[in-house]
Amino acid sequence: MDRIIVLSTPLSTDKLKKLRIGDRVLLNGIVYAARDAAHKRLIELLKAGDPLPFSIQGQVIYYLGPTPAKPGKPIGAAGPTSSYRMDEYSVPLIEKGLKGMIGKGARSLIVREAMQTHKAVYFAAIGGAGALISRSIISAEIIAYPELDTEAIRKMTVKDFPVIVANDVYGGDLYETGVRSFRTEIV
Repeated sequence: MDRIIVLSTPLSTDKLKKLRIGDRVLLNGIVYAARDAAHKRLIELLKAGDPLPFSIQGQVIYYLGPTPAKPGKPIGAAGPTSSYRMDEYSVPLIEKGLKGMIGKGARSLIVREAMQTHKAVYFAAIGGAGALISRSIISAEIIAYPELDTEAIRKMTVKDFPVIVANDVYGGDLYETGVRSFRTEIV
């Protein structure tokens, strides 16, 4: 634990096998932003057999609904959304090749099992640090569902985007081990 790893997207199983819960990661490359409403539409496309608005293979989705960008900036504050709200949509995307998700809070058992089976990871971003996180977003463009406003799908280029591995491909769960460790220390 407590390593810093620089990782570029798209992600591969080989890259993800090197990660363990607690690792600090600086992401570089393309990351897609999408929240609840956009996820619902993605799943509707999959159910209909229609193509997604971007290739999901090896990609990372950040659960984000940014604030409006200030003049000259690519995006406003970019803090994470609570991930449990995407749990019902995550498994089909993981099965189609999604390799990384970024948000805050613990994931459900079914999502953790899908990550282990299909070799995907969940990264935690720091809630309340949206203005700071936005400094790592070099560009952002809406690529689907502009009518959803802040929940539209955005293609973002990130540089040294700070995250922590919360769930790894081995079934590790930082939220579970962290609680156990804390309880052990206070007893």
